[in-house]
Formats: sequence, C-alpha cells, structure tokens
Amino acid sequence: MEEFLQGFWAFAGQYWWLVFPLMGVGGGIAKSWERASKRRHERRLETLRLKAELKTAEIEARALNGGRRRKPGAPQVIDSTASVPSNELLGRLMAEHDEVTARWLDYELDVAKLIAFPAMSDGRQPLTAAFLRAKKTADALRPSSADAKVSEQQITEYLDAVGNYAVAFEVAERDARRLRDSNFSEDERKRLDRAQHMLKVALDESATRAERQVAYKRVRDELDGLIVLSDDAVDVLEKKVAGELTTGADAAPQTPASDTPSASDATGTPAPQPQPQPLRLKPNDSPA
Repeated sequence: MEEFLQGFWAFAGQYWWLVFPLMGVGGGIAKSWERASKRRHERRLETLRLKAELKTAEIEARALNGGRRRKPGAPQVIDSTASVPSNELLGRLMAEHDEVTARWLDYELDVAKLIAFPAMSDGRQPLTAAFLRAKKTADALRPSSADAKVSEQQITEYLDAVGNYAVAFEVAERDARRLRDSNFSEDERKRLDRAQHMLKVALDESATRAERQVAYKRVRDELDGLIVLSDDAVDVLEKKVAGELTTGADAAPQTPASDTPSASDATGTPAPQPQPQPLRLKPNDSPA
C-alpha cells in the first residue's frame, strides 16, 4: 500500500498538469449522468401519472358496472341483467383498444411520419419494445366480440392489458417525438432529409411521371438500412404513388360532341352512332 501511494504521488508530482483536463472530463461525465438521471426520473413520473389516470378510469368503470365483485365460490360469468352489462363494458374497452391501435398504425403506415419519428418503428428502443409487448398482450386477451361470454377474471385481465397498452403507447410516442433523428449520425440524418424531400416529390401531382417514379425509387434507396418499412407501409406508399401517376396530365379529356351536322346527315343517310370513348387515354392515343 505504501509503495502504491508513493508511486501515485510521484506520478502526480511529475504529471500535475494532467489534473486540469481530467477534472474537465470528470465534470462532463458527471453532468451527462445527471442529465440522464433527470430524464429517467421524468419518464418514471410520466408513467406513474398515466397509470394513475388509467387506474381512476378503471375505478369509474367498475362503479358503472354496479361495483359488484365476485363472492368466493360464486360463478365467474357476469350476469347480463346488471345495470351495466358486461358487453357494454367490453365494448368500451375494445373501442379504447382500437383507438390506441389506430394511433399506432398512423405511424406504422405513414412513411412520412416514420421518417420524422423513426423510433416508433424501432423495436430496439426500450420504450417501443415495451409498447409492442403490451400490444401483443392486449391483442391476445381481447375477446372475440363485445357479446362474448367472459368471466370477471377475463374482463379484469383485459382491462389491465388495455390500460398498460395505452400507457406504453403514450410513453413510447412522447419519447419518439423527443428523440426524432438524434440516434442517427450526421450522414444518416442527411439521408433521412433527402428521403423526406423525395417523398414529397413522389406524391406531388404537379411533378411528371418520370420525376415521381425516380423520387419513389430514391425514397426506398435512402431509407435502406436506416428504417425498416413494413410490407403494409410499402403497399400504402405504392398505392399513393400509383394514384398520383394516374392523375393530372396523364388523363386526357374526352372529345366533345360536335353540334355541326355531318355530310351524311345532309344527304338524309342516318349518321353512325358514336362509339363510347375510353375513360382514360394514353398521351399518344386518339379517340376512335
């Protein structure tokens, strides 16, 4: 021990000038740790607040259900003659379930939102992974319909699952909006910016067919390796781009009927009936 202390003080006396930069590094590490701890604390408080709100909603739902609790040994099937039937409570829970899922699909199927908030589709993010686990649990516990015969235990489990699902989504969404593209490098952020710009061109009705096709390909190339698009998201995007490609200058107007009599009309010969024109013509086609 004495030898170690002697060596330490000898080193410190010889390299005393290193104390100042080391103090700066230590101060930076301490500040980073403090900021991270503050963020974790804020997320915990937010989670607790949301859970408290959902717990209040759960208590209100139980109150609307007559405040009934199953007695020991009594059948678990809820009586449909109660003031608030089980199917009504299930219907409200399933509606809440569907609302959260719709909010998630708004990110999952909208490529523009995925580019703006990539953490919502990144299962490596802890909060996103927690949300996906909560979704899986809620989906597994969901009854087949609001009219299904379920036990009080099943309703309680589904109620808790939907509550956890809603909380997990709220927390994951707020974290994704806070992070945005901060987890990407400078070059990767530039690629995301280019993808966002190209996406606007691909969906722009005023752009030419060639411009929109090239822009769509650029979007896929820029996102490759950065954001994984689900098959459903790709399908939605392709339908949007295809819809834009069949509008605007690509659609030719039908030839209007002429009010001037034809030569055959003047000779008394019945004029041939006009053939129906196609609804959409290619640029180089002409009516028959």
